Amino acid sequence: MFTGIIQAVGHIQQLSERAGGDARVTIAAGGLDLADVALGDSIAANGVCLTVVEKTADHYSVDVSAETFACTVGFTPGEPVNLEKALRLADRLGGHIVSGHVDGVGEVVRFESLGESWRLDIRAPHKLAKYIAVKGSIAVNGVSLTVNQVEGEAFSINLIPHTLEHTGFKALKVGSRVNLEVDMLARYAERLLAYTDATDKD
Repeated sequence: MFTGIIQAVGHIQQLSERAGGDARVTIAAGGLDLADVALGDSIAANGVCLTVVEKTADHYSVDVSAETFACTVGFTPGEPVNLEKALRLADRLGGHIVSGHVDGVGEVVRFESLGESWRLDIRAPHKLAKYIAVKGSIAVNGVSLTVNQVEGEAFSINLIPHTLEHTGFKALKVGSRVNLEVDMLARYAERLLAYTDATDKD
């Protein structure tokens, strides 16, 4: 589990393809402290929960499956990645509960300055739009954010200067694709209602 509070911005250093569409990906940690990271620990990269299989003082490697490549973006060598180590029970929960399991890929449709803050509009896949609510939480490339407006499949968020400075969002532009994870509470609520509707007929 994660909180969506980014701890460092690294970059994809190398991608070594393997059989079946899998790959080993090496990530430059970008100042993320790896001293307390053990092999087998999880680190979220752009919102994707990945297991550390090799590491040095400033780099680590993960194995990425073909399925993960098919469902996410952000593994091109040189591309910046938002990094967050897994949540510990004693940590502050500054964002919201993020699982690191990406639900889909959205597209940036607007990204512009509004005084000191920035407006970021993203078009979500149709299947995810129903989970996105005004003042609800969503993870974009692993960053916990609050939804300000929703119109159809598009939603709008405001980025304060601190968020822009300490994430990889500076590299976004119209047409950029981003990993989205909706609030897990919305998914559980839908499942609960659907199961009740289907079984409780008395």
